Amino acid sequence: MIDFGFDKLALIGAVALIVIGPEKLPRVARTVGFFIGKAQRYVSDVKAEVNRSIELEELQKMKSQFENAARDVEQTVHREVNEASSSFEQSWSEATAGIGSDASGSGSDYWTPAPPSYQHPKKNWRVKRSATPRWFKQRQGVRTHVQSGAARVARFRPARPGSPR
Repeated sequence: MIDFGFDKLALIGAVALIVIGPEKLPRVARTVGFFIGKAQRYVSDVKAEVNRSIELEELQKMKSQFENAARDVEQTVHREVNEASSSFEQSWSEATAGIGSDASGSGSDYWTPAPPSYQHPKKNWRVKRSATPRWFKQRQGVRTHVQSGAARVARFRPARPGSPR
C-alpha cells in the first residue's frame, strides 16, 4: 500500500486547507473518511468471503476423505462378517451332519417352541391422569408441578423469628 508519513500528510492537509478553504474542509474530511471506511469494509468483506470459500473447500475435501474411509471400513466389516458367517455355517453343517441321519430315520422329531405372541401392556395413562381430580391429588400430596430442590427447601424451611413470612 502507499506509504504516507507524517510530513506527507501535513503537506496534503496544508494544500487542502488552501485549495478547499477552512469552511468546507471539515465536511470534505468527513466525506473522505466515510469513503475510506466504506472501502475498508468492502475489502474486509471480500477477504472474509475468500476465507470462507477456502474453508468450505477444505471441509468438502475432509468430508470426501471421511466418507471414503467410512466406506472402506464398512466394506471391510461386511467382508469379515461374511467370512465369519460362512465359516460358522460350514462348521455348523459339519457338526450337525451326523445328527440329521439318526438310526430312527426321522430328523424332524425335534420340538420347536411357538413364537411368543404380542400382549398389550394395558396402560392407559390418559384415563389414569384424568380419572383422579386435582383437588384429591392436592389433598393427598401428589406433586403435579416440578419444583427445584432449592425452592422445595425454601418452601418447607421453618420461618425465622422476625422474618415476614
